[in-house]
Formats: sequence, structure tokens, C-alpha cells
Amino acid sequence: MDSKNDVLRQERGWAGHYYCADKCLFRRNTLLTYNNIRIVVSTVGAMVLNDKIVIIGLNGYYETMAFHSDPTDKRYYDADVSKRIHFNSKRTITEPDTDADIEANEMHETVVTEITNRLLAGDIFSVEE
Repeated sequence: MDSKNDVLRQERGWAGHYYCADKCLFRRNTLLTYNNIRIVVSTVGAMVLNDKIVIIGLNGYYETMAFHSDPTDKRYYDADVSKRIHFNSKRTITEPDTDADIEANEMHETVVTEITNRLLAGDIFSVEE
């Protein structure tokens, strides 16, 4: 794989964002690397409090977000949550039904694909200050 022409993808075993992620049953974290750009796509959901699944984020039970990585973190390249990347794909699941984990995986993959395509197209991401 030629890293100058391909986006490198790394699945990681921890949540990429959300201060209560340790209470979430669903956690995905994908690091995308393209040249000198590193982006973390993170999905969390199914947060359990008092034995009930509760809403997180903006009225959803699952949420996906993307961030530039922390430039000072040279080992894990974890998310710099102050540098959010906006995307057009779905970002929230509002119903905690039995297929929500499957839908959350699909939502995560769709965002990874959108950001991968934008990286390959040379899109410059707007960063939330």
C-alpha cells in the first residue's frame, strides 16, 4: 500500500470520544491516516445508567463524531476533541431498538467512507474552534 495514495485505516479497541464512554456498551474508534493528516472517527452508544440505556449527546442513544488527532500524542494519535470535523452522513441513532448496534456499525462505516473519500479528493476539513 502506497501511503501517499491510500488512506491507512486502523481499528482501535477503545472509545475515541465522550467522557462517559466507559459506561457505553458500544464503542468504536477508527484512525484514518493520509499523508500527515490523522483523523479519528468515534462511535459510542448504549450507555447504561441504573440498569437502563439512556440518551447521550443530542437526544440520541448512539453518536458518531470525527476529530483531527492530537498532534502532541505521538503514540496513539487520540482525538483532539477541540478539532471536530463536520461531515454530512448520519451521526445519531434516536431509537434504542434491537438492531441499534448493527445500525451504529453501519453509521460508523458510512462516516469512515465519507471522510476517506474527502481525504482522497484533497478536501480541507473545516475545524471547529
